[in-house]
Amino acid sequence: MSEFPNSNRRKFLAIGTALAAGTLLSGCNDNDQQQEMSNQEPINDSNLLTQIEAKMNLQLGDTKLASIVSPIILDCCFNWELPQIKANQINSIIGYAFGNRPNEQSGNTSSNGGNQAAMPDPGPMNETLADTIYSIYKLKPVKIYAQWEIARFLTSKYHLEKDVLTSIEPIIASDGTIIYLSTDDVANTIIKISGGASALGNAAIVGHRDHAKRCILTSQLRGIQAAVVQEVPLPMIYDEQSGQPWTRSRDLYLIHDIYAQLYTKTILLTKQAYPQG
Repeated sequence: MSEFPNSNRRKFLAIGTALAAGTLLSGCNDNDQQQEMSNQEPINDSNLLTQIEAKMNLQLGDTKLASIVSPIILDCCFNWELPQIKANQINSIIGYAFGNRPNEQSGNTSSNGGNQAAMPDPGPMNETLADTIYSIYKLKPVKIYAQWEIARFLTSKYHLEKDVLTSIEPIIASDGTIIYLSTDDVANTIIKISGGASALGNAAIVGHRDHAKRCILTSQLRGIQAAVVQEVPLPMIYDEQSGQPWTRSRDLYLIHDIYAQLYTKTILLTKQAYPQG
């Protein structure tokens, strides 16, 4: 799930380390904070947005700027709700992988997001995602498009054949290393294989619960009608032995995902502001 150029990832990981240290130092007050929060009135988006805007205006001294930036911060940092669809309304299933397990041939994924020397093992998280996909498939048998880490389990464990399952394979570089596909790469590949976004119909998105929002947003930006199946919950386990360090713990991953959402938003807003470049 490598999303960014190596230089960007190195900068992000350096920042992430500092943020993680700050989180650890503040952890001793968690119980007091939780008790205080439980005594407060429920926070709604409107009140929270007002508070964020006020804080941004105080820090930046620019009311207009605060009103532009604050909704983006609210969405990327505080909104993890997912659009839902009933199983009987889906026309396809898309599975996005999460992490992997290094082996002697592949080596570990370097923390700057570099290529692996050979194919890693899919890992337990992707087996759980395969289980989730099969649960949906039993509710409504439709065409499945899944990254290879998930597809391997759908084949070996559930004996799904190519008439039902399309595996999205990684790209092999000229030096033989494995180029891991980003979330957007996967969505784009599926669209090409399927014959277009419209051919997928209502696509049930299956991914790690904390990754699913971005999976859906990325799919939608590619024109796919994407949502999660209402009847089947998404898994939320973390593999401490994952070959991708940012997928080993929830705190690190959420920081990574927030960064990825903001990065994507920056690209979109820049293109809107300067369509000619």
